[in-house]
Amino acid sequence: MNWESLDWEILDRLRETFLSGDKTAGPYWHTITDLECYDFTYGERIGWKWDAVLRELQLRGWTPEPGGTILDWGCGSGIAGRRVVERFGAANFARLVVHDHSALAMDFAEHHGRQAFPALTIERASVRFIRSDEPIGLLVVSHVVNELDETARAELTELCSRARAILWVEPGTHDVSRALGGWREKLRGDRFQLVAPCPHQSACGVLAAGNERHWCHFFAPPPAGVYADSGWVKFGQRAGIDLRSLPYSFLVMERNVGPALAAGPIRSADERRPYTQEPGYSRIIGEPRHYKGYAKIFNCDADGVAELMLQKRDAPDLFKALKHGSDPSLHRWTHENGRITRIESSLPGNEHE
Repeated sequence: MNWESLDWEILDRLRETFLSGDKTAGPYWHTITDLECYDFTYGERIGWKWDAVLRELQLRGWTPEPGGTILDWGCGSGIAGRRVVERFGAANFARLVVHDHSALAMDFAEHHGRQAFPALTIERASVRFIRSDEPIGLLVVSHVVNELDETARAELTELCSRARAILWVEPGTHDVSRALGGWREKLRGDRFQLVAPCPHQSACGVLAAGNERHWCHFFAPPPAGVYADSGWVKFGQRAGIDLRSLPYSFLVMERNVGPALAAGPIRSADERRPYTQEPGYSRIIGEPRHYKGYAKIFNCDADGVAELMLQKRDAPDLFKALKHGSDPSLHRWTHENGRITRIESSLPGNEHE
């Protein structure tokens, strides 16, 4: 697939389907060409979001337990599963299993997965596998929240209970992000510890009373050169998409492997997979808003969420990094009366490359 062979009318139809909100009515793939056009455009943009999430996990030293089955549930064209295998390496997994309510989508995801990773076993999920209690090493979920009916929610809940780790990426919209936060609250605790984006194991501050207008979201950088690519420019104009804006929400959890800590993220007891995040860190949600001499930051930490002010004179280097969109995602700082007063350290995150 390339820009010359792309069927723009198919993309127009898919766009109308996405905007109508009627995606729960059944599979919206009519032909393999539908999936090819989607994977080349909309799917690729989803891949950029996954790149940002996976880059952050890799920078922090987190990797899934090797040798397990990766299940790409609700796979669509399979872009999420392929990105995950590409980032962590095919040798890290025993097999990639794809599942979707569309048989056509599973055909596409299986075929392209085998093309990309010929040495990895790739197969469609059988009904028996979905309904079994077979362990899942890594459950991959992407852009499904607004398509879940009661049956699908029950199935996904059961699959989560079988997973060693969960990687979940969604659009960064208000409603979808808060819905994903609901899944966070449902899963955290005795069964799962939070890996990202949360800098703590406490209840989600965004979902606390009084914060209804807020949502947990971030922005992925598109690849260099996209703005100068005539094909992407035409796609953005025709689809009504701002190529500069890639908002996403995400959730990464792994099965508890040791005693839960009262506060702060749990360091894995498995020394093969060190996790650099320590208690006491804060995370910036969304994007800082810059003014003359200061910035306003929506901050998340174990105490909840709050808007904080960072003055340029207090941390000129960090202020500059925030302004240029190259800031680390996690910071250890203290704040009083809505002002950041002391910055101790930062951890790498999804810096723009």
